Amino acid sequence: MERIESKNKTRGEMDFTVGTPAKLILSFYWPLLLTSMLQQFYNFADTWIVGKGLGDNALAAVGNMGSLFFLIVGFSFGLANGFSVLVAQSYGAKDEDTLKHRFAAVIELGVILAAVLSTVSIIILPSALRLLRTDQLIIGDSLKYGYIVFGGLSAGICYNISGSILRAFGDSRTPLRAIIISSILNLSLDSLFIFVLHTGVEGAAIATLCSQVVSSVICIRQLMRIKLLHIGREHFKNEWKVFAELLGNGLPMAFMNSITAVGCMTVQYFINGFGVVYTAAYAACSKYLNLFMNPAVTAGSAMTAFASQNYGARQYSRIKDGLLVCICIAVVAYVILGSMMVFMPARLAGILLTGEEQISLVCRFLPRCGIAMIFLNLLFVFRSCVQGMGKPMLPMISGIAEMFLRIIAISLFIGRIGFDAAAYAEVAAWLGALIINAYAYYAAMMRLDKVNRFRKRRFLWV
Repeated sequence: MERIESKNKTRGEMDFTVGTPAKLILSFYWPLLLTSMLQQFYNFADTWIVGKGLGDNALAAVGNMGSLFFLIVGFSFGLANGFSVLVAQSYGAKDEDTLKHRFAAVIELGVILAAVLSTVSIIILPSALRLLRTDQLIIGDSLKYGYIVFGGLSAGICYNISGSILRAFGDSRTPLRAIIISSILNLSLDSLFIFVLHTGVEGAAIATLCSQVVSSVICIRQLMRIKLLHIGREHFKNEWKVFAELLGNGLPMAFMNSITAVGCMTVQYFINGFGVVYTAAYAACSKYLNLFMNPAVTAGSAMTAFASQNYGARQYSRIKDGLLVCICIAVVAYVILGSMMVFMPARLAGILLTGEEQISLVCRFLPRCGIAMIFLNLLFVFRSCVQGMGKPMLPMISGIAEMFLRIIAISLFIGRIGFDAAAYAEVAAWLGALIINAYAYYAAMMRLDKVNRFRKRRFLWV
C-alpha cells in the first residue's frame, strides 16, 4: 500500500485528520458557503430575469421543471457524493494506490452516467410533464427549457463529480472560483438573451448550460494539478471490485435524492391542479427554500468531507467534534434565515412575483416553513455525517420516509386547507427524516465506540 506523503500535496488540499476541528471546518466552510450561495444566487437571478423579463407564466414554466430537474440531477449529485466519500476515506487513510484506482473508476462511471441520464431525461420529459398535470399555458416553454438543459446534462454532471472530488481533498476554494466566473457569465448571458435578443426561456437554458461548461473546465484543470490523481493505464484495469464499492456507496445516496424528488414532484402535481397562479407561487416558495437552506446544506457538505477523512484515518472521536461545530452553524443559520421567512414573506415574494394572488400564497407558505426550518437544517448535518462514514442505507431509508410523508400530508390536507398543505408536507418530511438520521448517527457511533474499546483492550493485552 502506497502512503500519501505531505510533499505530494497541492495548493488547496486540506487534511482534516490533524488540527483543531472547528478551525478546519470553518476555513473549509466559508469558501464552500460562498460557492453554494453564488450558485443559488445565479439560479435565483435566472428566475428573477425570467419572471421580470418574460412574465409570471414563464417563471411558472421554468419553476415547474424544478422537481423533475432535481429527480435527474439529484441522482447524479448523490452518486458523485457517494463516490467522493470513498475517495476522501482513501485520502484520510493515506492509501495512494486505492485512491488512484477509485479515481479512475469514478471517471469511467461518470462518462457512462452522463450519457445514460441525458438520453433518458430527454425521452421521458414530455410524459413527465403530462404526469405533473402541467398547465397548457406553460407546457410549451417547459419543454423548450427542459430539452436544452437535459441535453447538456453532461456539463452539470461533470461539475458535480469534479467538485465533489475536490471537496474530498479539502479544496473548497476552486469550486468558489468556478462559480464566481460562471455566475458572472450566466447573468450576462441571461440579460443578453432575454432582454436584448428576446429568445424566451430558451435563452435562460442556454445561459445555464454555458456557465456549467465553464465551471466544469475550471474544476477539471485543478484536478489535473493534484499529483495524487495522476493516474496511468494500470489504474483502469481490473476495476470491477472498485466499481462495486463505488456504486454500493453512491447508489443509495443517489436513490435517496431521487426518492425525495418523487415526493416533491407529487406535491408539484397537486399544486399544478389548482392552475398556473399556484404553480408560479410554489416556484417562488421553492426558490426561497433552496436559497435559505444553503448554509445548512453547506455545513452538511463540510461534515461529509470531515467525517470521511477521519473515518478513513480511524479518528472517530474527531467526527463527534466536527458534528458539534456543524450543528452550531445550522442553528445560527436557522435563527437568521428562519426569521426572515417568518417576518418578511411579503417583501420576499414581491422580489420574484408581480401578481397579488401569487404573493398572498407565498406569504402563507414561507412563515410556516420558517418556523420549522430547524428540523431541515439538523437533517442535513446528521445525514451528511452518516454518509461520510460510509453508511448510506439508513439515509436512503429516510429519503423513502420523506417521500411518503410528503405524499400522505399533501393528499390528506390539500382538499381541506388548500395551498397551506404544501408547507405542512415539507415540515412533516423534514421531521421524519431527521429522526431516522439522528438514530443512524447514534447507532453508527455506538458501533465505532465498541471498535475503539476492543482495539484498546487488544493493545493493552499485547
